[in-house]
Amino acid sequence: MSRRKMDTKLVATDTLDSCSKIDEKPQVLSAKLTMKKKKQKFDHDDDLELLSKEELISRVIQLQAHVQQLKNIITKQKMQESKTVNNKPVKSFDFKRYKKRHVALKLLYLGWEYQGFAAQEDTNRTIETQLFNALMKTRLIESRETSNYHRCGRTDKGVSAFSQVISLDLRSNCLEGKGIFVPDGYAEGNKKDGQCEEIHYVQILNKVLPPEIRIIAWAPVVNSFSARFDCLKRTYKYFFPKGDLNIEKMEEAAQYLVGEHDFRNLCKMDVGNGVVNYNRNILQAIISPLTPSSDKGYQLFELTVVGQAFLWHQIRCITAILFLVGQGKEKPTIILDLLDVKQHPRKPQYTMAAELPLVLFDCQFPDVQWQYDTDGLNSLIRHLQNHWTNHCIRTTIIKQMLTDLENLHGEHTESISCQTEYLTMGAKPRIYKPLLERPHCESLEDRIQHYAKRQKITQDSESSSEKATSILSIHL
Repeated sequence: MSRRKMDTKLVATDTLDSCSKIDEKPQVLSAKLTMKKKKQKFDHDDDLELLSKEELISRVIQLQAHVQQLKNIITKQKMQESKTVNNKPVKSFDFKRYKKRHVALKLLYLGWEYQGFAAQEDTNRTIETQLFNALMKTRLIESRETSNYHRCGRTDKGVSAFSQVISLDLRSNCLEGKGIFVPDGYAEGNKKDGQCEEIHYVQILNKVLPPEIRIIAWAPVVNSFSARFDCLKRTYKYFFPKGDLNIEKMEEAAQYLVGEHDFRNLCKMDVGNGVVNYNRNILQAIISPLTPSSDKGYQLFELTVVGQAFLWHQIRCITAILFLVGQGKEKPTIILDLLDVKQHPRKPQYTMAAELPLVLFDCQFPDVQWQYDTDGLNSLIRHLQNHWTNHCIRTTIIKQMLTDLENLHGEHTESISCQTEYLTMGAKPRIYKPLLERPHCESLEDRIQHYAKRQKITQDSESSSEKATSILSIHL
């Protein structure tokens, strides 16, 4: 049997196995098999340029139909899960008996083992998914769609936060007060006048959230408040060991970041989602020591960057360039070169710094009075102390091993200081090529033109796409 036939047989087997779990009809099996074969044919977006207009239209129709199938599957699974819990009927909850309150929640999370903050269709390992699972389980909201939800920042895979903030409408025990409003269908007269012992939002949410996610405080806010649009400034921190880095050179380079600049060469451009303005204002960029200088290469530092808003992967790109400066591979003025988009309109190819040390450290808002609970704070401190003990002991064991090995190694050759190697992603070339001499990515203008063409194709095929999606949905 040829390799192509074997691959086709495996695809067909996988498709039949996955579809049989949801009792799909033969027509859908055939459609999914066709789509999977087509998907394997194109491994990269650039291959789309080799297709004819008709083939592109067909591809768009297939992808949109597949998305609709996934949505239908997820909806069906949610309906089945909501019917029973441990094979027992779930009692309906009467939200009409309660008014609602617009609140802000401050939370922290260790994002190392999560796929980012924002919810994704193909995984439950996101902070947002876990948050809404807890909100639904505690009956604080009826659904995400009706919760008037906003988030301050969208952290990526592996990134943590100490002061992430979200705003949404929660069920309330109070009849009046800041943020209280009457929802549609509210049944008046269910509560006595003057009753206002608010729900302990922090306490009940922390009981059902995963151990890596914790609510720190809550605050009543006006109904127009948005965690995204009302944030005055955001602070990110990136932690790193000194290793062989020249901290003074890095500090000099960091100062060139301050002010309003076009950061298209110091981020990952997201034109596909409509981001075409890359001007951002950096208010502060400083590097500070965290541990004594006697630790030599193991001394820890933090890069603190404060701004009004940030671009996709902006901090990790900035950190990667600062590392190159600290390693002596680039001059501090490379920051000025990359910020000069007239002379350098196309981003040179380089890898970002690792995501593990990045933390959304603070978000500041006007007129938000956070409500802290003493017992809750004590519990949170104990909880994080347990995490600290766990990781600190592991770090101490490894450090002791390193000390012994370095003492042995020092008797024969020079010491090694490569503690930051782990934080610089990608392959390490033997001969370093300066940034401005490397191949460049597409310019912003080229990307805008590329997506404009794709949008035109999508619009031309919109009616055909809706028709195909409707037919496949009927079979599901």
